[in-house]
Amino acid sequence: MAVKLMHAVQYNSYGGGPSGLKHVEIPIPTPKKDEVLLKLEAVSINPVDWTIQTGLMRPFFPHSFPHTPVSDVAGEVVEVGQEVRKFKVGDKVVAILSLYTGGGFAEFATARESLTVPRPPEVSAAEAAGLPVAGITAHKCLTEAAGIKLDSTGPAKNIMVTAASGGVGHYAVQLAKLGNHHVTATCGARNIDFVKNLGADEVLDYKTPEGVTLKSPSGQWRNQDFTVGDGGGLESGEEEEKERKHEEESVKMNDTL
Repeated sequence: MAVKLMHAVQYNSYGGGPSGLKHVEIPIPTPKKDEVLLKLEAVSINPVDWTIQTGLMRPFFPHSFPHTPVSDVAGEVVEVGQEVRKFKVGDKVVAILSLYTGGGFAEFATARESLTVPRPPEVSAAEAAGLPVAGITAHKCLTEAAGIKLDSTGPAKNIMVTAASGGVGHYAVQLAKLGNHHVTATCGARNIDFVKNLGADEVLDYKTPEGVTLKSPSGQWRNQDFTVGDGGGLESGEEEEKERKHEEESVKMNDTL
């Protein structure tokens, strides 16, 4: 029987950036007993994807070369492993793939059942693909690191979210407001309205004197209980520039596809 092939994008060594990505044809993967095979409809590039390519995470990632990058995916189930019980062929889902093996830059990919969830019909594939890494990070920061409640049952907290228009930041704002917490956020001037529409109580342009010193009108920042930032403690200005560089690099990688 002839092996069925699919189109994919891979790189064969560390470094190279977008020019190191190559269009290839490789066999469609076969799902293991606890996996589903997905026909991919959308994927999301995260900073960790091109960080792995640079070699900064060697020798842990990737598992081997050639490597098909990207772990955040959305698609349709086209085959299920023999022990899969939650999904059937035709289901629309969102999944996170292993960073060791990647696989998102391809027409098909296998995902573990335990790392796959149904995609509601009102959520597009593109929207869903942007959820896993950024959304899970924001959720863990708030619920595990900060220990706050997101169901409005716990005491209200004052949360500072830096780079609030970024991947982790824009989810953190929404989740914190879901729990009825006060959110002060920082972002660039171009994204102030966007962050306000997410529900932030106060939004500061990180380049203004108020933004640099986190001097909010209400003074709530003085009593902040927890700070969420994409860079793990970087100042807001640094973080916004870091987020912009991530966006630019993602555009370059997308242009290669």
